Amino acid sequence: MKIRIAGVVNDSIVDGPGFRLAVFTQGCPHHCPGCHNPETHAFDGGKEDDTDRIISLMEGNPLLDGVTLTGGDPFCQCAPCAEIAEAAKKLGLNVWAYSGWTWEELSNTARTDPDTARLLSFTDVLVDGRFMLEKRTLELRFRGSKNQRLIDVPASLERGCAVEKE
Repeated sequence: MKIRIAGVVNDSIVDGPGFRLAVFTQGCPHHCPGCHNPETHAFDGGKEDDTDRIISLMEGNPLLDGVTLTGGDPFCQCAPCAEIAEAAKKLGLNVWAYSGWTWEELSNTARTDPDTARLLSFTDVLVDGRFMLEKRTLELRFRGSKNQRLIDVPASLERGCAVEKE
């Protein structure tokens, strides 16, 4: 399946816990002022890649603890991101996803969009919410601003509401 990406980083240690394959999707509608990755905003930027190639990178790295889908916003390309996330789960890896949408917005969308529902079903942790420059902090791990949350997706799906990790 085709996916538009800005790039892939193997053995990332800043996009979630442990060694991670970080997939930077291309395209983001949020355009948060002060965004760490503004080059990922344009939907026609980056390059087209194949999910099979990205999955083979996961399969070829025995040191990985997980996969991080970031961007851009991976929820703008739910179908290919869900394919990557499903393959990661089959390899025993945990899956993190970053999105400018909140858990509440995504879970509402998932009610009518099967691709969003599928991506959420393979996600262990969602870092949700837009980056807010006025709430920027270096004190929180894996988040850029104080409004962003680490959502335990399996627990949240079970309870029907956002359950924060830590």
